[in-house]
Amino acid sequence: MTALAPILEAFFTDRLMTQRGASPHTIASYRDTFTLLLGYIHQQAGKLPAQLDLADLDPATIGAFLQQLETTRGNSPATRNARLAAIRSLFRYASLRAPEHAALIGRVLAIQPKRTTTTIVSFLTRGELGALLAAPDRTTWHGRRDHALLVLALQTGLRVSELTGLDCADVILGTGGHIRCEGKGRKQRAVPLTSSAQHVLRAWMAERAGRPCDPLFPTRTGRRLSPDAIERRVAIHAAAAAQHCPSLQAKRLHPHVLRHSCAMSLLQARVDVAVIALWLGHFSGVPELSHVASF
Repeated sequence: MTALAPILEAFFTDRLMTQRGASPHTIASYRDTFTLLLGYIHQQAGKLPAQLDLADLDPATIGAFLQQLETTRGNSPATRNARLAAIRSLFRYASLRAPEHAALIGRVLAIQPKRTTTTIVSFLTRGELGALLAAPDRTTWHGRRDHALLVLALQTGLRVSELTGLDCADVILGTGGHIRCEGKGRKQRAVPLTSSAQHVLRAWMAERAGRPCDPLFPTRTGRRLSPDAIERRVAIHAAAAAQHCPSLQAKRLHPHVLRHSCAMSLLQARVDVAVIALWLGHFSGVPELSHVASF
């Protein structure tokens, strides 16, 4: 067995899981990065992962892999940089486990992330929000579930991963009503619920009739909705809403736009940016909204 296999295994079991206590989302992201990288090397060199040494992951190979992510897979520079961050994390760990490869490791760690452009924050206007919330067919079970999900997403600004992770016990209704969720870095927070959002959730939870540990937004078979499923549902309802609200046709509506829309609603209500940062789970601030803090 070459040096790479035991180092890669220990990186996940020792470094990520034991030392850092990384979240399942982080571990899955790193796993996907190395699945893609090892698959690329196998395609190019015909070597199986167990046959690879650290020397096979030289800067030229990694650079070509990153280029392939953008040109063939159509990944954005931000996604490319996230993959590079995972690779560099592995090589920092390897520097203590395989010092004989110090020169190679140093060259890999010297690979710089790609510059990214700051895009304009996309959000929905009040009329667009109304059209989107009216889109689900509430005469159906799926429509009532999706309506409750959209109301919650727009009022709380939860990330998709946070929405999919919600259990029935995470909804606290009544005086001081709020949602409990676990965000990035396993940081837990409570997000307040308005009376209107509580009304929608109370009706949905009565129909849902789930146990405390059951997912708040399940499929018909009781499984937890996946992030891809939520993205598809948002796209379906956005297309339906665009038929009554033409301005939506010019917007690419995805779940993160709902998060931006929540932040903009809070800004327009003159809530302090520091409070919005805590609301959204950005404990180091909300840099993407700093240029519109005057709203």
